[in-house]
Amino acid sequence: MPADDSSDIHCRLDELLEARGMTLTELSKQVGVSLVNLSVLKNDRAKAIRFSTLTAICDVLRCEVGDLLVTTRSKT
Repeated sequence: MPADDSSDIHCRLDELLEARGMTLTELSKQVGVSLVNLSVLKNDRAKAIRFSTLTAICDVLRCEVGDLLVTTRSKT
């Protein structure tokens, strides 16, 4: 399958931050990941994410991976 810029994965970071009353800057400090990299993830422009980063984000936000990353394709 050829690679393209589209993805069927959506990052719900905005919704989770809002629900917890937290800013991206606060999350960046607590997780130890740059604001720029978290912004790329938040805006669905990330091509990849390290498991350690994913784990740290989920730990700080007290969520599961499936709460943060969801598929957008329809199930047929």
